[in-house]
Amino acid sequence: MGSAMAISVKFWGVRGSIACPSAEYIGYGGNTSCVAVSAGGHLIILDAGTGIRGLGKEVAGKGIDHATLLLSHTHLDHINGFPFFAPAFDPAFRLRVMAGHMASADGGIRAVLAHQMENPTFPVPLTAMRGVVGYEDFHAGESFQLEDGVSVKSGKLNHPNGATGYRIEHEGVAVCYVTDTEHVPGTLDDNILAVIADADLVIYDSTYTDAEFPAKVGWGHSTWTQGMRLCQAARVKRLAIFHHEPDHDDSFMAEIERQAERAWPSHTLVARDGMELVFG
Repeated sequence: MGSAMAISVKFWGVRGSIACPSAEYIGYGGNTSCVAVSAGGHLIILDAGTGIRGLGKEVAGKGIDHATLLLSHTHLDHINGFPFFAPAFDPAFRLRVMAGHMASADGGIRAVLAHQMENPTFPVPLTAMRGVVGYEDFHAGESFQLEDGVSVKSGKLNHPNGATGYRIEHEGVAVCYVTDTEHVPGTLDDNILAVIADADLVIYDSTYTDAEFPAKVGWGHSTWTQGMRLCQAARVKRLAIFHHEPDHDDSFMAEIERQAERAWPSHTLVARDGMELVFG
């Protein structure tokens, strides 16, 4: 794959906390976190919320035979779609699962995903996912290479139980995924700045508005205005407002979109289920 399309991004789930399937959320989407990044012929999946089910159908339909799943963390809204990712049950598929916050935990990332699929909460065990070729734990802050010249840099995020942000880079194009994280008012997180410097796109945890944030301190989330400040300081080209609060319906999100465009014209977008972006 040449530089004409170094990286493409498709949002399969943009909501935080819990899926919102009702009519008031159709415009921006109700599935929980899942983003697909295609780089150098390789599919990188960011989180396994409910949106990963639809991605699985596309993967099967296009005949894609391998992928890497990078998990930001293992709170339920980021992994509850994993048992419904159909390609992982296909022994001909090759799925590599990686996480940066479970390395010191007993059993690591595999144990968490297995527990989610144990009786009595789920009828099919993790061992049925014969398409998974490995569960790998690393420490947030490490960097590594995937196939086809794709590099990944990670960073530690400020979230209860830990979380990891990612920078995916290929042929000089960088896309960053920074959710879930809580900022400290008046400061910029150095871990995040190191991950997002000069990126083409930053997908950022924008769960709360500035007015909502003070009552949610300690919950592990941020605001689109803080995302904007981080991106401006790091010379980022575009900010994707992401991880929408479940009480923020389409009309609420449309107002956020208007405010963001006024605040930083042509540099912001509000992520929607099904939105596709191409860079390179």
